[in-house]
Amino acid sequence: MSTIKEKFESVRTSENGTGAIELSVIIAIRDPERASPIEQIYYEYKQQIERAGLRYEFIFVIGGKDSGVFKDLCRLKENGERIKILVFAKFYGEATALNAGFEHASGQIVLTLPAYRQVDSSAIPAVIEALSDTDMVIVRRWPRVDSRMNRLQTRFFHAILRKLLGVSFQDMTCSIRVMKRTVIEHVHMYGDQQRFFPILAGRFGFKVKEIEVPQSKQDAFPRVYKAGVYVRRLLDLLSIFFLVKFTAKPLRFFGLTGFSVFSIGLLFSLVLVFQRLFMGEALADRPALLFGVLLIVLGILLFAIGLVGELIIFVHAKDLKEYRIEEIVN
Repeated sequence: MSTIKEKFESVRTSENGTGAIELSVIIAIRDPERASPIEQIYYEYKQQIERAGLRYEFIFVIGGKDSGVFKDLCRLKENGERIKILVFAKFYGEATALNAGFEHASGQIVLTLPAYRQVDSSAIPAVIEALSDTDMVIVRRWPRVDSRMNRLQTRFFHAILRKLLGVSFQDMTCSIRVMKRTVIEHVHMYGDQQRFFPILAGRFGFKVKEIEVPQSKQDAFPRVYKAGVYVRRLLDLLSIFFLVKFTAKPLRFFGLTGFSVFSIGLLFSLVLVFQRLFMGEALADRPALLFGVLLIVLGILLFAIGLVGELIIFVHAKDLKEYRIEEIVN
């Protein structure tokens, strides 16, 4: 089996390529206060990436020029380092930052790294090399060295993922991912979907592999968030569930849900009507009748939403591309 470096060597020989960028490294700096000293982390990453033997570029995405991170990056640029700096007016979210980095990436391989240490950086070349037989490689921090609370949160999060989507990934929240360029050309993120990027890639038929990499001791700080953060992440899970399962088939979701609610409301109402006709019980002061009618109306509305969704999908079907051709054998 050929390695990543050997594959690019063959491309250079056949195409006489001598200066093309082969690896684009994207670092989105969301929280400058949490980030490691940027010059230190840059040289640390650079040292390990050079071991992979690929021509590379670094792309940093930051929100505004107010933090000291921008000055540090400018200093690196002045020292002749091969980096690009994308400066937003403000930080619009990590998914948006990564999309901007993807648009400016020149390499056939794209590597995303955090602005702080999540894993032992010496494992980065092995992560890149693992891409030789797949489309995307994600990292599981193992063995874990952080607190029991962090590990419990991770297990609970991934247990819900397995239940909803049937995926077997163990560490979707790790920011270290390497992928072929074709992945970023087909998969687009928005909102806070960056942690679900491998699932979205799998939806297009890309092969995703997870490998274990030792966790950095500097990643061991406790992660306990406000209640609103957990609610938003649960909503993100539900949105990914719908996008993966029912994007092209909205009637299956809304129709099944609507039919179930309608059936419960109808059964509820029929029982009350039976009690009125054959058991002599009055309906005037029974809120249960109103509850049953509301369920019937809600079921009809949900079914109607599914129908409208199907009509929208039908009208725009010619513009939708729900498939990816991996190879044409003629």
